[in-house]
Amino acid sequence: MMSLEEISQKIQASAKRLLAEGRAEVVIGYRRGTTPLTVAPHFARTAEDCDQLVWSSFAKINLATYLPKYPGKVALVAKGCDARSAVGQVVENQVLRENLYIIGVACNGMVDVERILAGEPRPAFEATEDQATIKLSGEGWITSLAREEVLRRNCRVCVSRTPSATADEVIGDQTEPLSADDFADLKELAGRSPADKLAYFKGLVKECLRCYACRNACPLCYCPVCFVDETRPQWLGKSQDEMDTFTFHVLRAFHCAGRCTSCGACETACPMDIKLREFNRVLESEVQKDWQYTPGLTWDQKPPLTTYRPDDEAEFIK
Repeated sequence: MMSLEEISQKIQASAKRLLAEGRAEVVIGYRRGTTPLTVAPHFARTAEDCDQLVWSSFAKINLATYLPKYPGKVALVAKGCDARSAVGQVVENQVLRENLYIIGVACNGMVDVERILAGEPRPAFEATEDQATIKLSGEGWITSLAREEVLRRNCRVCVSRTPSATADEVIGDQTEPLSADDFADLKELAGRSPADKLAYFKGLVKECLRCYACRNACPLCYCPVCFVDETRPQWLGKSQDEMDTFTFHVLRAFHCAGRCTSCGACETACPMDIKLREFNRVLESEVQKDWQYTPGLTWDQKPPLTTYRPDDEAEFIK
């Protein structure tokens, strides 16, 4: 199996080639963070910049978020969910396909840093890893963790770890999802009464600060003016009123229905650790059931809720 260092070197080589050939003006990828267990977005425009590109189990940021903001030719280092988001942006006419080159990377899942720190609160001076193990070291101590035990929730049920169908090139060994059913745990929730469901979802967002970090991190939120910022008409109040807060999350989930790739960017950005994917997953399960559609897996299929067919029998609303 290809090592993380080998993957990083191949990403660097691809980035240099694309810049030299004029296929891209910038390569968006990851560089090492300033502290252990972190990486940061990196915009490589020169061969020297490309030497900083890395691949890591901490690359949880969805870099497709930056694509609609960049008008020129761009190459994107993308794991499966990032590539699906980029495909969605192209399908929705936010990014020109001819301006986009996807460097797909076979992903074994990203780790949950918060979960790691909860189990090992001592300050780590260094974090190293391979395909199976995360190793932390501090002053007088070393701890090893199995990657599979600290994976992020969404990575455990990812349906497209390797973007082989949509990437322009793929680096790394083909990887398979750990689970075949992302929605198995929703069956219990579906069986609850409407009142219990409402209480559950209101409880999820009761700590929300209305900071909109989830919206800003989401690759699907590219509207020039978000509905929460509209003043003519004003859709929502600006306070932390319970109903306004709940309405924000419900409406955002409906905007993402049939488009969300479960990348987890919203949960990663949330300072209150709210399980925001629960809203999206309920709607995604309905879209998958009624339209057999999974977003971002092909270049030629639009999300069901963004299209209209005069001959649609509309059986789903009967």
